[in-house]
Amino acid sequence: MPATIVVALSLTWLVSWLDPLKVMAKLPVDVGSMVISGTKITMAAPKLSGYTRDQRWYELNAAAAAQDITKPDFVELSQVRAKVEGQDKSTMFLSARDGTFDRKANVLTLNNDISLKSTTGYEIRLSEAVVDTASGEIVSNKPVEVQSQQGTITSERLEVLKSGEVVRFTGNVIMNLTAQPDDAKAAEKR
Repeated sequence: MPATIVVALSLTWLVSWLDPLKVMAKLPVDVGSMVISGTKITMAAPKLSGYTRDQRWYELNAAAAAQDITKPDFVELSQVRAKVEGQDKSTMFLSARDGTFDRKANVLTLNNDISLKSTTGYEIRLSEAVVDTASGEIVSNKPVEVQSQQGTITSERLEVLKSGEVVRFTGNVIMNLTAQPDDAKAAEKR
């Protein structure tokens, strides 16, 4: 028994001294859809789907996801795509060029060419969005443009609170309304 303990401790010490990850850090290794290069592990075409706490279906995928083993709480994403069921049973389609996910804080930060389209007919374009996945709150401190059949709204900042119940636009808010066919006929009759 004491000999087994000594051998186990010696092997543990030897493995930690040799550090097998040090050898892998110098060469990229391709394992199917995963690539290990240095301290970074990259997975091609990751996909995640499930249900939110309020039982709405979602699906998230990306062209690639990378994680540095020295920073295990952060995941870098590229070419992000998502489908989310809205509270009114509509479907929202999200796309962004890249982003990061902080697993510890449950915060998804999307960057560059962000588009959110709904089957109800509106589209939101942003260059930045910080999403608190636990609360459903979204904040963008960069210019925002919303287009719908009723018109457009542009602003310098956007906040979405209470899982979409409250949407707040601030900073140089400009709203252009489009006359609807029914509104135009009613105006002609007057």
